[in-house]
Amino acid sequence: MILINIGIGVGLVILFLFFSGIRIVRPTHRGLVERLGKYKRFAHYGFNWVIPGIDRMFQINVTEVMVDAQPQEIITNDNLNARVDAQVYFKVKSDEESVKNSTYNVNNYQWQIVNLARTTLRNIIGTLTLKSANSERGKINSELQRTLREETGSWGIEIVRTELKEIDPPKDVQETMNKVVKAENEKIAAIDFATATETMADGARRAEIKKAEGIRQARILAAEGEAQAIKLVNEAANQYFVGNAQLLRRLETVEKAMASNAKIIVPGDAQLVNVIGDLAGVLPLPKKD
Repeated sequence: MILINIGIGVGLVILFLFFSGIRIVRPTHRGLVERLGKYKRFAHYGFNWVIPGIDRMFQINVTEVMVDAQPQEIITNDNLNARVDAQVYFKVKSDEESVKNSTYNVNNYQWQIVNLARTTLRNIIGTLTLKSANSERGKINSELQRTLREETGSWGIEIVRTELKEIDPPKDVQETMNKVVKAENEKIAAIDFATATETMADGARRAEIKKAEGIRQARILAAEGEAQAIKLVNEAANQYFVGNAQLLRRLETVEKAMASNAKIIVPGDAQLVNVIGDLAGVLPLPKKD
């Protein structure tokens, strides 16, 4: 009976120790197992077991992490105080050596990265003017990322990217810059308006020239048509009225009188008809006794 109780007690202790030593590592983490304060082995994600009271496991997050470098005042090369803030994206490499380095080669790597980023930003922006710092954000990001990669090369960390969050000048400088930008935009708008007005005026001038050219061409064509008509009339007169000058004179006199609505004395009806008939190629009517 005593042996049975002892066996049960031992079994319970073994079960307790077994369950106490279970460690589950998530896929986003890797584990470092230490035995009595000395590195023992690397634990992958999934089920792991350690000796309770002897072994100790430290789990390290290997996913991408973002830290804020926190806003700070930096004096630019043109002696202006700029408020600068940046973000750093990094992750611990998932291989065993990198995970060990992130734990044993640096103390609190997140805090170290923040302070390193702040120091690097002061060094970079301190050599630039405020205007160039705002226009060369890509260059600042690249320089910051390069410096962080070099400094953290032994930490088992990969600097994924850096983002310059803001570069804010002092309030009075910002107001002055806004006025300059506004004036520049108004200048550009005025130039565009003047150009558009000039273009419209040039278009109107060209249209008037085209219109005048069209009127001139129409008049030329009308004059040419009138000249052609006169030419045909002259040719007809030369052909028909040869030797009939007195008859043509009579007809012109009648035409002018009718055009001016003047009262004239004409020969008898027969003679007028004879004149018109002669012009039309009709024989004159015989005179009555």
